[in-house]
Amino acid sequence: MESTRSSETATPHQLIAMLEEREEHTEDLALLASLGLDFLLRYKELRMRYLCAMKEIRTKFEVLSTELGVRNDRNPIAGITTRLKSTTAIAEKLHRHGLEFTLTNIEDHLRDIAGVRVVCSYVDDIYMLAEALCTQKDVTVIQTKDYIRSPKPNGYRSLHLIVSVPVFFADRALDIPVEVQIRTIAMDFWATLEHEMRYKKPTKHSEEIAERLRLCAETIAKTDLEMQSIRKEISSSSRPLTKEEELIRKIQTLDQPFLR
Repeated sequence: MESTRSSETATPHQLIAMLEEREEHTEDLALLASLGLDFLLRYKELRMRYLCAMKEIRTKFEVLSTELGVRNDRNPIAGITTRLKSTTAIAEKLHRHGLEFTLTNIEDHLRDIAGVRVVCSYVDDIYMLAEALCTQKDVTVIQTKDYIRSPKPNGYRSLHLIVSVPVFFADRALDIPVEVQIRTIAMDFWATLEHEMRYKKPTKHSEEIAERLRLCAETIAKTDLEMQSIRKEISSSSRPLTKEEELIRKIQTLDQPFLR
């Protein structure tokens, strides 16, 4: 059962204990402890808003996943993950921009506090899903960065979108930004391992390793395109289904779970 302790009447030490149940990094707690009770309460509400916006965007992709899984012979979405930027990461990013850790600076200068990552099968799925999201009437596209057509120097590839979505609370509606990353399974595999290795202790061969990782990214990108080409070739060479076969296929999809 949830605690009935109210954050409105909690002491600073109690509030930190409550936040500790939700935060992963102890350095976040040290930072928050120095900011005062009033700031903590307002900061907690701000994070709640971003969390709700993140849920809105995730739900949109889950709806697309359900629809495409029923309408098509395959579901392009392999997985959906979300993350809320840690307090320490927020403070570090503001510091890099020469800004103080204030609620106004967070809202005015950071657009990636809430994040949704969608992993799909093929490169053309990425752009199809991006269009399906961005053409929804309540979604506003703020920024697009295509690291697939223009990879980062280290080889990183992904489509990044900053979108704004209205979130309806009990007393008002607010447009809140969310960062969306859409990438293939292969791109996600490379990015995950590259990130893990980048944060390990530097070695004297770090430049050589970076170049090898970049070459791996090039190989993976070529493999992505080749797999997509093979899929299209198989699809174009397959004979059309008869009406009976199409009916059986649709009936079979009824037994599949809507959400993974």
